[in-house]
Amino acid sequence: MSALALPPSAVRLTAGTFDRRRRRNRDYLVSLSERNLVQNHLIEAGIGDQLWHLKPSGSSAADRGLDRHWGWETPGSLLRGHFLGHWMSAAARETAATGDVMLRAKLDGVLDLLARCQEENGGEWVFATPPSFLRRLAEGRDVWAPQYAIHKTFMGLVDVYRDLGDERALRIAHRAAGAIAEWARGFEREKFQQILDMETGGMLEVWADLLEATGDDLYRELLELYWHGSLFDALLAGEDALTNMHANTTIPEVLGAARAYEVTGEERWKRVVEQYWEWAVTRRGTFCTGGQTSGEIWTPPFSFAARRGPKTQEHCSVYNMIRLADVLYRWGGDPAHLDYIEANLHNGLLAQQHPETGMVAYFLPLEGGARKNWGTPTEDFWCCHGSLVQAHTRIAPLAVYADDTTLTVAQYLPVRAEATASGQPVTVEVRLRDDASYVGPDANGGPGGELHRPQALRVQVTVSSAEGAAARVRLRIPEWTSSEPVVTTAASWQRDDRFLELVHPGGETAVDVEFPFVLRTVPIPDEPDTVAFVEGPIVLAGLVDREVCLEGDPAKPSTLLAADDERQWTQWLVRYRTVGRDAGIRFIPLNEVTDERYSVYFPVRPAVTP
Repeated sequence: MSALALPPSAVRLTAGTFDRRRRRNRDYLVSLSERNLVQNHLIEAGIGDQLWHLKPSGSSAADRGLDRHWGWETPGSLLRGHFLGHWMSAAARETAATGDVMLRAKLDGVLDLLARCQEENGGEWVFATPPSFLRRLAEGRDVWAPQYAIHKTFMGLVDVYRDLGDERALRIAHRAAGAIAEWARGFEREKFQQILDMETGGMLEVWADLLEATGDDLYRELLELYWHGSLFDALLAGEDALTNMHANTTIPEVLGAARAYEVTGEERWKRVVEQYWEWAVTRRGTFCTGGQTSGEIWTPPFSFAARRGPKTQEHCSVYNMIRLADVLYRWGGDPAHLDYIEANLHNGLLAQQHPETGMVAYFLPLEGGARKNWGTPTEDFWCCHGSLVQAHTRIAPLAVYADDTTLTVAQYLPVRAEATASGQPVTVEVRLRDDASYVGPDANGGPGGELHRPQALRVQVTVSSAEGAAARVRLRIPEWTSSEPVVTTAASWQRDDRFLELVHPGGETAVDVEFPFVLRTVPIPDEPDTVAFVEGPIVLAGLVDREVCLEGDPAKPSTLLAADDERQWTQWLVRYRTVGRDAGIRFIPLNEVTDERYSVYFPVRPAVTP
């Protein structure tokens, strides 16, 4: 492998936008009670009456059930129980990264309840999904993706084991796998392949994780059973198996193929993953946001003009494609995968989380005059609600990678990482010089600084180790950089293609880098006179309630937009306004839009000369 992700405890976000969003997410995780999280598992185990013995006291709202989990988690919902797995995964990662004792205590309570459910069910079955749903699936009767929901419980248990070393979680998952194996073995191969055409979630990934954790050949057998021929064989044959197909049905399967390769070393799994990326991104393109999908399906290659609407860019797909890009970067070291992650962090994960409530927008609409539809704490529990709580616990490790001798700063987020290079401890700290969010009595202390907002991402990286403990440090040059980076450091450095390479001799090395940017337009490939406005990695949204045509030159954004409202206290703001219009439109980052109506894409026609 080209690079390794740092363990959760070795890398932490520091003060800034992403850490504020992580804290919002953590507060939400803590707010949910063990009773409500496990409600559907307890009901399926026949001990739903335990819910009332676990009822919190002192709340009339709780007494009337208003804090209970509804939406997709309503008892009787066909996907009931799916959210618990996401919550366990998120809580485990947050605890591993921060040592959060409250989340650890809640996790212990959840595991106690799941162990009780497993015993009540006879020692194996631990899911909120009834076994009859699997029978209905095999019979071709109406049912909604039971393996998808089952996978979530598996995923949560496995992640608790992987991130926290909790053997109890592994035992529960291992015992539960026996029930699924017995069911899967009961079909001829052709029949089971038909069953796999119904969404399986990340079952394949779980089998690979459990094979690595236990070494049990049961999981080798399950990996073979879950080879999804209609998808994998088509990809290996060089076919487009994705256009107009449900995206997040297949992305988790390919993430499973990636884990199967990492655990078994079998090249066929790797080829599946590489071909998937080829067809999903390289040969298909993305929206200006870096995301994809419309109505949860893959759009045709480079044909987006007719696919903008209220249901573009599903959050689950954004999150899982970030995971896939991370895998491929670790395997091959291609900075294009890091560029993809960057765009989707800013214009996906941030843009689809409400900055105040922490709730998710299932989709990111890209139609004219769109509005984000936010979820609620206990009344929706969409699939994307689950991927949201996981995503915001997993951002920090995307910022810094390591191998035996080299540390790579991959994303410019405020972060502190503890790693090793040549066997010696090394600390890397990344700061953003213009991410000042403090406002208070001394917020204007010090010099006023530049007259106008700097047209560059300004980063400071500090590397620390024992004297003589040398390391090589690489800094990614973003693909949007408009001219040569400006580097200020006493250390020796050079440019190597898309990276700045810095020699850290030991002690403390500081480097200040400016990555210049310009406001640019990004057209829709099949409608080149319709453009979005992007600065650095940030997509801008015009605050307008309909699609509006602008006049100017789409190749010269300065004929269309001008800087606006750029400064408050010590903070530079990303703000623009239209020029040459009777009624102006103001633009802000898409990831700052909450309840305003907005447009991202604007038709542009030549200005009329009087």
